[in-house]
Amino acid sequence: MAYEFKLPDLGEGVREGEIARWLVEVGQEIAEDDPLVEIQTDKTTVEIPSPAAGKVARILVDEGELVPVGTPLVLIGADGEARAPAPEKVQATPLVRRSAEELGVDLSTLRGSGPGGRITAGDVRGAAGPVEGERREPLRGVRRQIAEHLTRSHREVPSVTVVEECDFTALSEARGERSYLPYVLQAVVEGLKEYPELNATLAGNEIVFWERYDIGLAVQTEQGLLVPVLRAADEKSLDELGEEAARLAEGARTGTLPPEELRGSTFTVTSAGRLGGLVATPLVNHPEVGILGLHRIGSRAAVVDGEVVAREVGWLSCTFDHRVVDGARASEFLLLVIERLQSA
Repeated sequence: MAYEFKLPDLGEGVREGEIARWLVEVGQEIAEDDPLVEIQTDKTTVEIPSPAAGKVARILVDEGELVPVGTPLVLIGADGEARAPAPEKVQATPLVRRSAEELGVDLSTLRGSGPGGRITAGDVRGAAGPVEGERREPLRGVRRQIAEHLTRSHREVPSVTVVEECDFTALSEARGERSYLPYVLQAVVEGLKEYPELNATLAGNEIVFWERYDIGLAVQTEQGLLVPVLRAADEKSLDELGEEAARLAEGARTGTLPPEELRGSTFTVTSAGRLGGLVATPLVNHPEVGILGLHRIGSRAAVVDGEVVAREVGWLSCTFDHRVVDGARASEFLLLVIERLQSA
């Protein structure tokens, strides 16, 4: 008998996972707790050990596939004998079969992406390879997670963005070696205390107002945009905010953060420094209802006391879910954040 190993419940509400990389091959003898497979879940990768000893009889799910919890992943032969995959009947319409014949694609080598494993025209075109002058790569891993998350955010959230100018001159002179980010985080927490509807998430037809201030920090990495969570931002000093933000950013870029540090934010801040653009409209990090963007800060002409002078000026944006937050309230929140930054 072979042991059928299924994708386990990984906790934290994870309902599906992508096979990032198999760490074994068919026919390989493995021991219990040997590394078996890497699973991509919710923007992080988890290595799962083998639950049993034996010979790998059959790998049931290919790398790059996204499957729900409980899906059989691999057969491990308790008797040490590898089993060949059972032949499967090709499911495809006559039109798809004709297309495959014209393109020289062997349908028996394809895994269908349609209902019930049916092979689609897209599967055939993908197997036929790119036409001259193009290069294709599968949308997978973190990039697929980001695509699905942002598509859902764009489709489900009626978002509005408000933008205001901020004079950072005094803060630029006072901050010393610190970055602007800890000051922004501190100002954001003060703003969220005044406007609690922004420190919330939407759960179906209910608004969940949070009394904790766990701020998501959008971090650009080689794998894509990750959002680690800075917990209890209201309880930290400026130096602690800066140190924790730096730790989370480094962990996100090196892929060393555990899954729990990438979940549970109540509001998000995105700051890309010189790459932040003069101004942008960040997408709400669903199911949150608001996100603040800190954009490029630089020396610009400004009018002070009737005279044009050089000042350190930048723009801040707040994108919000209009189902939960009114425009006037979002604008007041953003102006309060700016007031705190200009008086820091």
